Amino acid sequence: MAELFLKIFNMSLAASWVILAVILLRLVLARAPKWINPLLWCVAGIRLVCPFSVKSALSLIPSAEVLSAETVRYDPEPVINSGLQFIDNAVNPAFGEVFAAGAEATSVNPLYLLTVIASVVWAAGIAAMLAWALSSWLGLRSRVSTAVCEGDNIYRSEFAAEPFVLGVLRPRIYLPMGLAPEDAEHVLAHERAHIARRDTWAKPLGWVILSLHWFNPLVWLAYVLFCRDIEFACDERVIKALTPSGRAGYSDALLKCSTAARRVAACPLAFGESGVKSRVKGVLNYRKPAFWLIVVAIAAVIALAVFFLTDPAAGAVPGARMSFRVSR
Repeated sequence: MAELFLKIFNMSLAASWVILAVILLRLVLARAPKWINPLLWCVAGIRLVCPFSVKSALSLIPSAEVLSAETVRYDPEPVINSGLQFIDNAVNPAFGEVFAAGAEATSVNPLYLLTVIASVVWAAGIAAMLAWALSSWLGLRSRVSTAVCEGDNIYRSEFAAEPFVLGVLRPRIYLPMGLAPEDAEHVLAHERAHIARRDTWAKPLGWVILSLHWFNPLVWLAYVLFCRDIEFACDERVIKALTPSGRAGYSDALLKCSTAARRVAACPLAFGESGVKSRVKGVLNYRKPAFWLIVVAIAAVIALAVFFLTDPAAGAVPGARMSFRVSR
């Protein structure tokens, strides 16, 4: 299990660079179509789960293996290989001295023992994350077990505080009993957009990936932003066909739903209304993106994949090149 944890650990560190790049691109492409952002997060997701990658001179990943299993288990003075020379030079001397001293005292590499303990904690964290997902889904499903079907996979429940979609294979749309007909029309359009976009698969898959990398704060941030970007993409899918008055009605429906409880948003297998303030602002300020901006955004997705889904080729060390320029 220790070797598996090290593999995931190295994958997580490499993917952190992708996450940082996506966060930057989200700002640069703020006026691009909102469906672009989930595609950017797909690139980060692939990097987080794919155990192998091709090597390329174009890769911007400093190092695909910061801490190798061989170093942890057999090297009396273990070192890291971050791919950034200034980090390695700062960390490795102290890193090696501490663990070398421990190895002399115990005849066992302390870093290996630490890795074994970390792998057990990691596995326990995964179990807790998946257990939370299961319990929240069962609890939410139990709350709406008495919901009344109105046809076309739409259910009304007195225990639904806000509209939401629940389920993966056979998703259902749940509406509160008191939701006005004019608001229900906009809400149903949004929830159906989730189903049409296969978000009912994407969000649970994102939670599984987060469960594997729960120890990485950047992956938590990526999951939160990913869920927010899914909502923006669904809003855009609905409002691009609406008139200005229709968008105003859609925004009003969002605001009314935002006054309800927030328990649904915490469930990885359900979609409720979240991030309403920024979504309303986006709806009211919507402008159809120019064609050239769509082309640039798609090119950015392709470039992200080329630069960050590949590993650095042998002898090509980004950190070394950076150090050379600085020294000159």
